Amino acid sequence: MQIDLAGRRALVTGAATGIGRAIALGLARAGAAVAVNHLGRGAEAQAVVAACGAPSIAIEADVSQAGEVERLFATTLASFGGLDILVNNAAVVLVKPFLDITEDEWDHVLATNLKSVFLCCRAALPTMLAAQGGCIINIASELGYLGRAQYAPYTAAKGGVITLTRSLAREFAPAVRVNAVAPGPTDTPMLRSELALTDALAAETAIPAGRLGRPEEIAATVVFLASGHAAFYHGETLSPNGGALMR
Repeated sequence: MQIDLAGRRALVTGAATGIGRAIALGLARAGAAVAVNHLGRGAEAQAVVAACGAPSIAIEADVSQAGEVERLFATTLASFGGLDILVNNAAVVLVKPFLDITEDEWDHVLATNLKSVFLCCRAALPTMLAAQGGCIINIASELGYLGRAQYAPYTAAKGGVITLTRSLAREFAPAVRVNAVAPGPTDTPMLRSELALTDALAAETAIPAGRLGRPEEIAATVVFLASGHAAFYHGETLSPNGGALMR
């Protein structure tokens, strides 16, 4: 299936590494101009921009903060003249027993993983509605369905991303398509840092596909949803997970 995103303008949050990096590169390879958002990862973000090619740009912003999001979108719109694709990918993980989680830790995870989606969608929608077109793709997680011990704030946020996606799709269709992607265990630096190697190998054996996912496989799902081939998708959550979660 040939996907052509030439002339489209995209913003990917948390795009300096991991799945976000793969998404930015996938969109660029399909022809889109990409704004690569990051927080404190300037060198990695610039490397992504170099791989994407002009007119892609890197923009540092904390997407959990309203003022930072306003600046992020103002810079993107000034650089590209519009916005057609928003991918809300920025995320953090906290692995900790529930009774040991502090209020500040809870708030930080929810702000980064869920509030950021609210803020970025709120910033993107007026431009997309004025153009009567555009798509938003929110990166959730299979854990948003399953839950997991010691991942309470992360799973709560990702479950919220899935239901927020459905609500926005119902409110803004057909002008704007809003969908989500809920990856299964994917081989990224974030996953490797939160799991011991033995746990990662155990996760691989528990997946029917027999391995962890690759960031490029998640990116391919996002690129599809951003394309005209997904024109009839509204409020869906696609889950590339190797069979780890079958619904």
